[in-house]
Amino acid sequence: MNKVPMTVVGANQLREELDFLKFEKRPKIAEAIGIARELGDLKENAEYHAAREEQGLCEARVRDIEGKLSHAQIIDVTKMENTGRVIFGTTVTILNLDSDEEFTYRIVGEDEADIKANLISVTSPIARGLVGKSEGDEVSIQTPGGMTDYEITAVEYI
Repeated sequence: MNKVPMTVVGANQLREELDFLKFEKRPKIAEAIGIARELGDLKENAEYHAAREEQGLCEARVRDIEGKLSHAQIIDVTKMENTGRVIFGTTVTILNLDSDEEFTYRIVGEDEADIKANLISVTSPIARGLVGKSEGDEVSIQTPGGMTDYEITAVEYI
């Protein structure tokens, strides 16, 4: 499997979720299964079936996170020299040349993306249009509203 780019923050968030699932949620589910077993007939025991289903979902998420972390390529842009070039992990400020609106995004891995927090996936159309460009460059990016022209006004390695 190919390496998956991930920021330090994203990797830490996945590790925290993994710890929560393994050391807090798993024991609670096991306890719920044990209590439900004591209630008798497992065929018609809704609590038992609900706990087993929750266990399956928890274990699937644990495997998913472990897989992502094992294939992660953690990139820390704070340890790199700021060349003004847009790369994975940088924070980019762009100016819409038509509307004069300014947007600031951080380019992150797919699991970290959250548009409400201005975190965009490296695979998003905007990020793909920006990566490799430099501060001061003008770029045309295909957006849902059509082709839009932007100027890269700032590139930060924070």
